[in-house]
Amino acid sequence: MGNRLGHERIVISVGGSLIVPNGGINIPFLMKLNEFIRKQLAKNPKRQFFLVIGGGETARHYIEAGKEVVGHDLVNEDLDWLGIHSTRLNAHLMRTIFQDIAYPRLIDDYTIIQKVTEPVIIAAGWRPGWSTDYCATLLCEDYHVATALNLSNVSKLYDRDPNKFPDAQPIDKITWDKFRSIVGDKWVPGSHVPFDPIAAKKAQELGIRVVIMSGSDFENIEKYLGGKEFVGTVIE
Repeated sequence: MGNRLGHERIVISVGGSLIVPNGGINIPFLMKLNEFIRKQLAKNPKRQFFLVIGGGETARHYIEAGKEVVGHDLVNEDLDWLGIHSTRLNAHLMRTIFQDIAYPRLIDDYTIIQKVTEPVIIAAGWRPGWSTDYCATLLCEDYHVATALNLSNVSKLYDRDPNKFPDAQPIDKITWDKFRSIVGDKWVPGSHVPFDPIAAKKAQELGIRVVIMSGSDFENIEKYLGGKEFVGTVIE
């Protein structure tokens, strides 16, 4: 993980469920993330954090509202645009939090590789057809990063829904083939998946490793970034 400037680039997909859970903006999470990133940069000045921001419940509220009012006339592209603009709203909030150290523009167009030297770069949704997980995968490709960290509201993957099945088994490591057989190959706007199917296909093609872990356990994230044993699921 590096480049000619000597930066260590870290791509993190920040699940929208962490930023905007049902009930409003999660200010305590944002405060902890702000403190965590700044501490990491103080200890590791050569690091660059690419934070790709999801839509969360904001996206789902808008998508559901559109469905209820308009009904069947709304196609997936319409619904996706609602989600994309939700990611951009959340990303603008994140860029405001890091404005003193962040690249001044949101990355929301992945046809252009931006020359970025700032320690924090904020990215958002781009086009219909996938989630911001796909955008994180494209950033890995563009900036030559081998691993994407996916922060969500789950600590690791299970072989089935642990909320419904008490005997569900945690997964520490899984292949892309096996993971894709679980999540399928279609993207549904606003869906809850640990890593979206279109992004999974692209990540497998590029040979990118994805680590899924809880976004609220910053001690665990620090262990991962420090190369120590951590709680999470590795997909490769």
